[in-house]
Amino acid sequence: MRAFYAGFVRAGDLVFDVGANVGSRTKVFLRLEARVVAVEPQPACADLLARAFAREPRVTIVREALGREPGAAEMKLSDASTISSMSEGWIAAVRGSGRFTQYHWDRSVTVPVTTLDRLIQRVGRPRFIKIDVEGFEREVLEGLSASVPALSFEFTPEWLESTFACVAHLESLGMRQFNYSLGESMRLERADWLAGSELRACLLALRGDTRVFGDVYARAQTASGAGGRA
Repeated sequence: MRAFYAGFVRAGDLVFDVGANVGSRTKVFLRLEARVVAVEPQPACADLLARAFAREPRVTIVREALGREPGAAEMKLSDASTISSMSEGWIAAVRGSGRFTQYHWDRSVTVPVTTLDRLIQRVGRPRFIKIDVEGFEREVLEGLSASVPALSFEFTPEWLESTFACVAHLESLGMRQFNYSLGESMRLERADWLAGSELRACLLALRGDTRVFGDVYARAQTASGAGGRA
């Protein structure tokens, strides 16, 4: 994981870990000597992050969700904190497909919401943004009005319309090079970066396979050197 993210992050870079959960990716970014803004609205997870990184000055914890506009919203809490979500449509889709039939989202909490634009105004422009928000990716990205060097966001085949809307929005910002990874492989599926239309074709081929999930990677310009760094 460290070797993979080294293609996007170097020492001193600012990274946003959006949907930080319990900090597994935050720890990796710290090992790469980055500064990390860990965004996590689930109270229990944010408390855990606060304890885990209490003595780490390179970590800033933001106890908010991200969305299209600031305010407040309801978050559905799951039996597994990793699949708590602010998207009722996504929850219905992944339960309907049989992916997560064993889980329940029978609790909720109202969480404060800010936007990527406002977070950037507050703490600075990141080199890389990792987004893992269980179906709420479109809303998060539509709160961003200018490109960043690189970012990633999760996808599931049941929710590709939202994924394609994310791609279209990023293209409108000038982020027109894409790639993707499957599962937790920590490798890009394509040696060459793709145009948005090519990425859509690759992901459409996965539709209906409920065993599959992954992450889309986007960048603003051709990277130099190894990995995906722009």
